[in-house]
Amino acid sequence: MTAPGATPDIRGITESLGYVFKDQGLLEEAITHKSYYHENRETAHSNNERLEFLGDAVLGLFVVEYLFLQEKQYPESVLAKVKSYLVSETVLADIAASLCLGKYLLLGKGEETTGGRDKKSILADALESVIGALYLDAGYENTKSILLNFFKEKIDSAIQSGEFFDYKTELQEKTQLLYGTLPEYKVIRQQGEEHKRIFTVAVYLNGEKLGTASGRRKKEAETLAAKKALEEIS
Repeated sequence: MTAPGATPDIRGITESLGYVFKDQGLLEEAITHKSYYHENRETAHSNNERLEFLGDAVLGLFVVEYLFLQEKQYPESVLAKVKSYLVSETVLADIAASLCLGKYLLLGKGEETTGGRDKKSILADALESVIGALYLDAGYENTKSILLNFFKEKIDSAIQSGEFFDYKTELQEKTQLLYGTLPEYKVIRQQGEEHKRIFTVAVYLNGEKLGTASGRRKKEAETLAAKKALEEIS
């Protein structure tokens, strides 16, 4: 953990973001967790909660604007579901981890000893704080360009795969209603290296295969298989 009063080495964050802050204090505030602030009030001027609040709003606007301007005009219901998925703790923590954000955080002793650097909630909040800091330092247009680098693939993938829509729950409800039983998912094939693995999943009902699909994550494959099963039932 960075010693109290010390300036954290945040060059790695700026390199990952591809942006050098004019006001470095904003980035330092963005990585200061409230646990650190409460333990070091003499040296820490603030924590990242206000920037997190701002960053959440900026990210929400960015996602909705990106979707709204797509050639295919998605209805409000789809916009809401995609937005909810993309600003979820899991997705934000995944992006924060890709930036190695955890190792730069200023944490209190309690959070440090209990694995706070890897906690999804802390990572997700920290990413939103960094987004808030970016907005204040770089302006909205520059922030959009930076966010596009990290979110475009996830947005496009979510739309293409339907991962934002809970097909699994819909299938479960429909099979219970129509047949009084639940679907079963099985991984029938795994291909590729560990970091580029493709999962193929089949969904069964009473031993009968209803749908098969592949994805880069098992959850994605299950979602797509459930979608195909729903089409088959319909």
